[in-house]
Amino acid sequence: MCYPATWRWRVMVMLVDYPAPMGLLSAPGDLRMPFPDTVKYCILGISVILLLLALGILAWQIFRCYTQTHSPYTQQDTASSQADGDVGEQASIKKVADFTVDGSLRFSIYYDQLQSQLVVTILQVEGLLEHSLTRSLQPFVKLSLMWAGSEGVEAEDRMDEEGKGTAPVLWTVLQEWRTRIVKGSCNPLFGDQFSCILHEHQELHHISLRMEVRDFDKFSRHTVLGQVRVPLGQLNISYPLELHEDLQMPEKDLVGEVLLSLKFLPTSQRLEVGVLKVRTALAETYSDTALYARISVQCNQCKLRYQKTSAVARCLVTVFNEVLMFSLPEFPLQQCKILVSVYETHTRKSTKHLIGQSTLGKEKGSEDEHWRLMMRSVRQPIAKWHGLLI
Repeated sequence: MCYPATWRWRVMVMLVDYPAPMGLLSAPGDLRMPFPDTVKYCILGISVILLLLALGILAWQIFRCYTQTHSPYTQQDTASSQADGDVGEQASIKKVADFTVDGSLRFSIYYDQLQSQLVVTILQVEGLLEHSLTRSLQPFVKLSLMWAGSEGVEAEDRMDEEGKGTAPVLWTVLQEWRTRIVKGSCNPLFGDQFSCILHEHQELHHISLRMEVRDFDKFSRHTVLGQVRVPLGQLNISYPLELHEDLQMPEKDLVGEVLLSLKFLPTSQRLEVGVLKVRTALAETYSDTALYARISVQCNQCKLRYQKTSAVARCLVTVFNEVLMFSLPEFPLQQCKILVSVYETHTRKSTKHLIGQSTLGKEKGSEDEHWRLMMRSVRQPIAKWHGLLI
């Protein structure tokens, strides 16, 4: 189709009158952002601030990792582990050189012979000192009713004052209670009362009451401030008896024994921990109770993933015969800590209760005898009994 010459002329005039915008293309291949310089500088400033913030967070995390690795950790008495999914508590006992026991505990004990009922009342804790400048004390008292069941003939011999070997006593925890928490007080008043029925075979001269004053921690790492032990057989508690005792340095009790085997394979850099037997003192036998062991290994400040044995029906000597294998990350082994925790479970309930713990291995300045025997006989399993403490 042909258009008149006048139409073609008008189209050319329109193209000349309306050129392309010069803000976006000022020259062939020259592309400019349609933002003023103020906006560009603001974006650059925000980017620099975010970079500095990221570098600051990285430096803080490195500082925390360094301080946690090189700080003198206290000994921990783990009552349960959050990694295991158990609902429990952890208690830490500071070293003797860095920790002094202050304060006293007032309580009362009464045994009703007609009803065979023991009643314990926690009245007050006096004279506690603040051990932390960052937060105030939140004390509470944990009570454990301990029964001396039998002697630990299988464990390592202990030496008495005359140098003769003595068989340690295996204790069984009959009952456990804890008072309420009193926040921000060095002289807390409690008034909490606890009671339980003692059966005929549980004579009072075989029972002791252990009371621990603890400082509550929201991460379940409660600090033990002091302890009071009362052998019930040495007291006349046929009538209510009020006592006022000074807090003593906390001590652990032997509640069982575990037979472990260790084998080190240097070529594959593996450690085999065998849980063979667990021996405990049973105050009462229940058909629905079972035991299992949980093994945690910490090597060169690196904590490996824990492993558990299968649950076995509980008896005086519970046989497991299970071997758990751990791949060690680094060589040489400057430090390797093996923590064995034995738990009791009920088939009808989902609750788990810590029976006791045992720790062995190698530190930077010392070695456990079992670890030393294992390193002398590599590729060969070495078995040895260890005490379970709580």
